[in-house]
Amino acid sequence: MAIHKRPISPHLQIYRPQLTSVTSLMHRASGVFLSLGLPALVWWLWSVAGGRDDYLVAREIIGSFIGRLFLFLWTAAFFYHLLNGIRHLAWDAGWGFEIATAYKTGWAAIAGAIALTLATWIIAYWLRAG
Repeated sequence: MAIHKRPISPHLQIYRPQLTSVTSLMHRASGVFLSLGLPALVWWLWSVAGGRDDYLVAREIIGSFIGRLFLFLWTAAFFYHLLNGIRHLAWDAGWGFEIATAYKTGWAAIAGAIALTLATWIIAYWLRAG
C-alpha cells in the first residue's frame, strides 16, 4: 500500500482563532454556564421560601468569595449571551455579515458585556452600602 500525503482537515493547530470563531465559542459556553447556574437560582429561591434558617445558609454561601465569584461570572455570561444573541438576531435578519461589521459588533458585544457587568455590580454595591 502506497502512502499518499494528503492535506489534512482544518483544525485548531492549523488555523489561529479569529474573533468570529471566539465569539461563537464564547456564546455557546456562556449559554451552558447560564444553564448550569439555573439550579443555583432555584436553590436560592427555594431557600427564600423555606424560611429564615434556610435563607441565612444560602446567604452565607452566596456571600462567600466563591459564591460572589460565581455570581459575577454568571452576570458576565448573562450580559454577553444577551448582547451576542442580539448580534445573532441581526445576522438572522441579514445584517452584519461583512467582516468589518462582524468584528465591530463582536468587540461591541464583549465591551458591552464587561461594561454592563461592572455597572451592575457597582450599582448593587452602592445600593447595599447606601
